[in-house]
Parts: sequence; structure tokens; C-alpha cells
Amino acid sequence: MRIGFDAKRAFLNASGLGNYSRNTINTLQHYAPENQFVLYTPEIRENQFDDYRKFEVYSPETRLFKLLKPLWRSYAAGHIKKQNIELYHGLSNELPHGIHKLNIPSVVTIHDLIFLRYPEFYKLIDRKIYYGKVKYACETANKIIAISEQTRDDIIRFFQVEPDKIEVVYQSVAPVFYEKQETEKLSLKYKLPKRFILSVGSLEPRKNQLAILKAIKSEKLDIPVVFVGKHTSYFNKMKQFIDANGLEKQIIFLPHIDDAELAGLYQMARFSVYISFFEGFGLPVIEAMASSCPVITSNVSCLPETAGGAALLCSPGDFARLGKNIRLILENEEQRNNMIFKGNERAAKFHPQLFAEKMIDLYSSVLKRSDD
Repeated sequence: MRIGFDAKRAFLNASGLGNYSRNTINTLQHYAPENQFVLYTPEIRENQFDDYRKFEVYSPETRLFKLLKPLWRSYAAGHIKKQNIELYHGLSNELPHGIHKLNIPSVVTIHDLIFLRYPEFYKLIDRKIYYGKVKYACETANKIIAISEQTRDDIIRFFQVEPDKIEVVYQSVAPVFYEKQETEKLSLKYKLPKRFILSVGSLEPRKNQLAILKAIKSEKLDIPVVFVGKHTSYFNKMKQFIDANGLEKQIIFLPHIDDAELAGLYQMARFSVYISFFEGFGLPVIEAMASSCPVITSNVSCLPETAGGAALLCSPGDFARLGKNIRLILENEEQRNNMIFKGNERAAKFHPQLFAEKMIDLYSSVLKRSDD
């Protein structure tokens, strides 16, 4: 098969949709190399996607489209036709406008509909743009991939899509998280303590990192917390709380780091806390489990589904209970070891080889139906 991918996020996003796109493309290339994978991106940033040279990559060539990169991505149907693509996969919630006029089957991955569930987190113009793109993709695609049952239910609810058109395919975890990492040099590089709690994710209200700080304060815990993720204005609220409560010496902020270093951090941490209000999937939960790192996560949205009974669950609004759960794992080694065992079992179901097999089967079935 010759498959085209909307690879914008693979090149331009450090986490989230970028991780999904890179993991998908790299996993398919590794486990299904007999196929051809063609990438379309409005811009190439080598620092985000080191492996892109393994693929056939197309980006704007004319001066006009170099100036209007978003337009090139949204109206890339003409480019797709030129490269004799057999099937096109929109990896991040949209398909190029006009692809429905081509004789090319398409698949789209819908990650979440947070902009509809929690509109207060988004500007009105952004919500309108997102709605139009997702609606077109859902109507046009031959098959919709939802990354969780939660997302599948939301697609049906908000866009009245027939359930048979949607297939839930959990995203894979990069192989590096299943491998033992060199942690001594990592510890020296970032001057890390021997014991710490890890929190991974962009610092933003939806991710709810303030709850971790409040939980630490509530239980008077002196263990350090390492936050890894992109800063937004929410960082200022966290900093205000830290300064007001004298937590400066036990809080460490790290910038975005590569997967190998992140896997090393998970392996060093006593456990990870991911207490988000809402997620489409919650990849850090499985990354932690694959790295033998116990997890505390939220009991809402898709996170119990993602954790699969292998994490300690807590309401994202109950920082007092979160504090008690943190103390439980810190003080009960048997509890911690049991969570590591269950987490390893859960993470095995997200191995990239299983993901690649599911995706190739899905692509093949879409092509077969389009030929019938």
C-alpha cells in the first residue's frame, strides 16, 4: 500500500498530537516496511522529527504556499493526487478540503472533542474552526479512528455519526518506554533528587497540576515534584502557589525533553501523577506504566479506561484525597510494587507491534471496501 499522512503535527508539535503522529508513522515504518508511507507537512522542523528522512516528504514549493502554510495543508488534495496515494490518513482531526472529490479512500483520527465539551477553554473563533474541520472529516472519511471509547461516544453524540463508521484503536507507546534507560547521567544533568514524584504534561488548567501542589501542601509532604511540560500562563498560577506556601525547594520544572530522557525520568520516579480534568486518551498514563512507574490518575473522562484497573484513581477536584493517595504509595512499598506489576501488564497491550498490525488491517479493509 502507498499511504499518505497529514504529518504537520509530527514536525511541529513536541507532545500530544505530535507524539501520536510520530509514533504512528515510525511504528508503521518499522513493523510494516513493505508499504510506502508519504508525509505531507506545511513545514519541516528537524528538531521535532529526527527520523523524517526515512520517508517521502512533501511540503510547500511555491512562494504563495510557503507564505500561506495553513492553506496548503487544508487544501492539499491536489498534491495528494499527484503522488498516486492509495489511501490518505489525517492523523490529527482533519482531512484536506476537497479530498472527497478524489478517488482516494481516507481515514481520520479524532483524538477528542474537548472544544465542545469544555468550550470555556477555547476562543470562539477557534471553536468554530475546529468544528468545521472535524465535521467535514467525519462526513468525508471512509473510516474514523477514535483513540478511546470516550472519544467514540462523543463523535456519535456531537456529530451523529453512525457507530459502524468508527473504530476504536488505542494509540501505541514508543518502544523507548519499554526499554531500560541510562538514569545516572540523566540525574546529574538535571540535578535530580533520589526520590521524587513526576508529573508530565503541558502546564495548563485542564491538566490541573495545581491540584498536585495543593495535595502536597495538604498532607505536608516533603518529597520533591518534577513537572515536565510546556509552560503556559497557568505556570504563573502554579508559581504563585509555590511561593506563597514555601514550596520552592521541592518543586522542579523541566522543559520538554526527548522520549529517551522522559522514559528515564519515569524509571527514576517513585510514581507519576496525571490528574487531568479531561483527556482524549492520556498517553502519559501508559508511558509511565511501560516504564514501570506507578500511576495516580483521574477517575473521569477516558482516564479509567486508559488505566484499565492498573492505576490509583482520584477525583481531579479532590486534592485532599489526592494527597492521601500520594502518601499511601510513598509509605506502602507493597502497594507500589503491586501497581508496577499491574501497570506492566496493562502497558503490554499498547505495544507498537500490536498497534501496527491493527492499523494495517484497518487500512486494508478500507481499501478492499472501496474497491468493491
